[in-house]
Amino acid sequence: MPPVTLALLAINIAVFLLQDIAGPALFVWFALWPPGMPGGPGFEPWQLLTYGFLHGGLTHLAFNMLALYMFGQDIERLFGARFFLQYYLASVIAAALAHLAVTALMGLPQAPTVGASGGMFGLLLAFGWYFPRRRVMLLFPPIPMPARVFVTVYGLLELVLGVTGTASGVAHFAHLGGMLGGWLMIEYRRRR
Repeated sequence: MPPVTLALLAINIAVFLLQDIAGPALFVWFALWPPGMPGGPGFEPWQLLTYGFLHGGLTHLAFNMLALYMFGQDIERLFGARFFLQYYLASVIAAALAHLAVTALMGLPQAPTVGASGGMFGLLLAFGWYFPRRRVMLLFPPIPMPARVFVTVYGLLELVLGVTGTASGVAHFAHLGGMLGGWLMIEYRRRR
């Protein structure tokens, strides 16, 4: 397994275990808090990155790490370790910014946010972009489809769920923000 993918897997799992040991203090200081939200410590700049290493439960962690394992390896081999890490972190930060902006503009309920999903959606976009014909197997239902179709359908589904407010408690616009951050990094790489 490439080194950055392996390190990200290890860090996410270690932080999840640390969450259990540290209790709510870790969550309080390192989750992404919307500015001005009552009852929390408030927004701090480091939260744009740290929230992406916290998770809201074992299932949340497991699905994100499965995506990192499935898509991260090929993308890291393609990009190289350094740019892969930059790409991943840019997706996480773009996801946070998109989530904060859209929830504020739409007046959506405010809550602290955690999870690596923005980074995963950035990786998903890159996988569909660079390996469009590679087959991806859905978990539910188990249907194989080309990566570009999977990415397009998943992105549109996230947009619909976000606009309609379906599946509340899921940061759909953070997922889309992760894809946007990934796209911006792909454009940056292409122009370099």
